[in-house]
Amino acid sequence: MSRAMSKLTPFLCALVLAAACGKKEEAAGAPPPVTKPAAGPAVAAAPAPAADPAARARELFTSQCAVCHGASGKGDGAGAASLDPKPRDYTDQAWQAATDDARIKKIILEGGAANGLAAAMPPYGGMLASEPAVLDELVKLIRSFGG
Repeated sequence: MSRAMSKLTPFLCALVLAAACGKKEEAAGAPPPVTKPAAGPAVAAAPAPAADPAARARELFTSQCAVCHGASGKGDGAGAASLDPKPRDYTDQAWQAATDDARIKKIILEGGAANGLAAAMPPYGGMLASEPAVLDELVKLIRSFGG
């Protein structure tokens, strides 16, 4: 028997013994609790729509976007210093004129990497896909930085 195998054998025996003991305790113990099936088909509950989509959009911009894009949308947030390329400056009139709302929504939902932009821009589809009114308000907020 090899030296490695002789060191491994006690460990394997202990593992098998522990597994066997666990099964005996499981079998000797109380039966597992019985769960009743749901009354109907399982349906995931949709999140409640935001009471004020504009307020929720402002909250999300402050907590998620302003870190890089800045509170005034100039791309000068605290997190922007370490990023290359720098975050989008929403006050840039040329960008505002060249970009449509659908493109802004797509980037918010899918993130930068999925749209040929900076990978540092995360996707927010998991958070906003079920809140279209909030997404619309977020686009309006981004547009408001353009004057």
